[in-house]
Amino acid sequence: MAIEITSTAFAQGQPIPKKYSGEGVDVSPPLAWSGLPEGTQELALICDDPDAPTAEPWVHWVIYKIPATIAGLPEGVDKKPRLKQPPGALQGKNSWPSGQTVAYRGPMPPPGLGRHRYYFRLYALEAKMVVQPGMTKKALLDEMKEHVLGEGCLMGTYER
Repeated sequence: MAIEITSTAFAQGQPIPKKYSGEGVDVSPPLAWSGLPEGTQELALICDDPDAPTAEPWVHWVIYKIPATIAGLPEGVDKKPRLKQPPGALQGKNSWPSGQTVAYRGPMPPPGLGRHRYYFRLYALEAKMVVQPGMTKKALLDEMKEHVLGEGCLMGTYER
């Protein structure tokens, strides 16, 4: 089942404003979703860039244990591993080797490499995961693979 995911900051397939990038304030964009499948217990969101000049897509955000009662994330989610808002949510590792290595880091593709695509994928899970903060994208996907009820995706672009 497809979940609809939107943002008031950018439309599907459109440029992500500089504010949400490494060139700007580097805060997470506001996101909203609807159409969660019946039985959803928890949500997880991963944002990555498959156009990065790396072997694997560059991970910008891993956030999970989002309560199923939450209909979106506000702009500027706190950059801590354990969140008070949304209550109980945890954040995992991004692909940066230093600095802020947990939580959201916005688009910052190498200059001159053209337009990159950024996929915000939301997963509806039929079970509550027993996990810790700081998970990698791969570890999270492995942990939730048997529990995905539905998925939604919002793609934005960015170019330097």
